[in-house]
Amino acid sequence: MNEPICLLEAVNLALARALDDDPEVILFGEDIGHNGGVFRATDGLAKRFGAHRVVDTPLAENMIAGTAVGMASQGIRAVVEIQFMGFIFPALEQLIAHAARLRHRTRGRLSCPMVLRAPYGGGIHAPEHHSESTEALLAHIPGLRVVIPSSPARAYGLLLGAIRCDDPVIFLEPKRIYRASRTLVEDSGAALPIDRCFTLREGADLSLISYGAMIPECLAAADNLAERGIDSEVIDVASLNPIDYDTLLASVSKTGRAVIVHEAPGKGGVGADISAVLNEQLWGQMRAPVMRVTGLDTVMPYYRNEQHYLPGVSDILDAVDKSLEAGRNEILQATGSG
Repeated sequence: MNEPICLLEAVNLALARALDDDPEVILFGEDIGHNGGVFRATDGLAKRFGAHRVVDTPLAENMIAGTAVGMASQGIRAVVEIQFMGFIFPALEQLIAHAARLRHRTRGRLSCPMVLRAPYGGGIHAPEHHSESTEALLAHIPGLRVVIPSSPARAYGLLLGAIRCDDPVIFLEPKRIYRASRTLVEDSGAALPIDRCFTLREGADLSLISYGAMIPECLAAADNLAERGIDSEVIDVASLNPIDYDTLLASVSKTGRAVIVHEAPGKGGVGADISAVLNEQLWGQMRAPVMRVTGLDTVMPYYRNEQHYLPGVSDILDAVDKSLEAGRNEILQATGSG
């Protein structure tokens, strides 16, 4: 591409590349063909590749997921769309009981190379069942990979990596940043690894760990902290199952402090799991307790109140200040000062 594109357009570009490169790739979902999907992520693909490869389905998420599992078991790389994450729950039986277990159940004779795409998260003034962030439910399931992009380039590369993977992948697209920024993305066909973190900014004083739509907030917080002389490392987790703990542990062992940020509720969230591993592996090396900045443990509110629910830059900065203050207090106590 010669012009910058947004994350949504990068998804479309990756899907087109996958369809072009591999005749075994097929897309299907509700309104993805003629209408190009609710957010137009598949716009133009049915016209380009035909209705036999970009297929409209009934409003039946369980059927969509079940059909994908059946196709994948026979080597077809099915890429299916669920219109919103809030509609994914009828598909969970197929994902948990069949897609995630197929390789284990057949002792490796069969695999399940399917991708389930779903826009997720809040911040677009959507009604009920359109703003969920329940990724921890899926990341908890052995056998399901969970991947979340946070930029156009990573959306392109990670989606191609997901489609080429022989395991089932849940590919969650943070719709709040679908059109938030535009960057140059080369349509090279190169995939990114779907089991690695991405270090977006090097730093020595603390690690900001996040994914999805909260990455821009973390980068903005890091800019603010830099003006105060605080050097922040920003890490995009990207893969929630498996999580690349080697990168996270290396970062936090260097900085001694970690602030984990996600918009999903804190209880039972991905941040809690990361915090537990950091504490287990780096006990005695931390300069302050791990801090978490998350959404509230409530149902995502309607649009008039969603900004009170979503974490912002100020919330991240508050957590950083608490981390820095905790470290200073421990030093004072150890030296008998203060």
